[in-house]
Amino acid sequence: MPGRSTSSSGSGSTGFISFSGVESALSSLKNFQSCISSGMDTASSVALDLVETQTEVSSEYSMDKAMVEFAMMDRELNHYLKAVQSTINHVKEERSEKIPDLKLLVEKKFLALQNKNSDADFQNNEKFVQFKQQLKELKKQSVKPKEDGGQNEFDKIKDKDASRAGNERDGLQPDREADSTEGVDEDMIVTQSQTNFICPITQLEMKKPVKNKVCGHTYEEEAIVRMIESKHKRKKKACCPKIGCSHTDMRMSDLIQDEALRRAIESHNKKRRRQSN
Repeated sequence: MPGRSTSSSGSGSTGFISFSGVESALSSLKNFQSCISSGMDTASSVALDLVETQTEVSSEYSMDKAMVEFAMMDRELNHYLKAVQSTINHVKEERSEKIPDLKLLVEKKFLALQNKNSDADFQNNEKFVQFKQQLKELKKQSVKPKEDGGQNEFDKIKDKDASRAGNERDGLQPDREADSTEGVDEDMIVTQSQTNFICPITQLEMKKPVKNKVCGHTYEEEAIVRMIESKHKRKKKACCPKIGCSHTDMRMSDLIQDEALRRAIESHNKKRRRQSN
């Protein structure tokens, strides 16, 4: 609780009120933000596990709700920190001889911020946005469409090959034009998937892919970090190494872990190993 100070000088004092205790409490609250961040990382990882293993939708929905609650806590904590800091700055500027009701001032500023809440606020929460994007990407890789009988593209390719082989054994002539079209489609599917797995820097399949938040391109983490550091040490801007990309000022803060792509690569490699055995 703030009290009168015996000195009009010194850091963190208006001449009448000492804010050292308040600022210490603020520091502790900021540390709590890291706990919320860790909770969001855990919930995100569990949700991706559920999608990858195709666990019932209700479990995934629970993780989605948990992420929303974490995002709401983070927003509320940010508002409270802003209200307290704004109150401190206001009182320091006023330099009033009368000790103000700090609790009341903080509550008013906090409620003013809370009254502006909307679902759109979550778009400012980087971890929440990343969670939704990763979930969407992994679903594209993992969810099996009902109309395809629960098959992914590689399973469908194998079945088409088996079907053609069966027709040939039965003396049936395949439709050559359709067969040719299917072959082109299959080549495109395989080539596109493999291209998505290749780092534009190393030209090797990625093991720890990271995505550029600005342009959306992905790279092997170690390779892109080394490239950015090398450019910045020479006082130069780091351009996205993807051919044709217009992003010419890459920063470390632009990079986020692409968990969905990492899982997709691992899943593809497991299937490939099983098929080769």
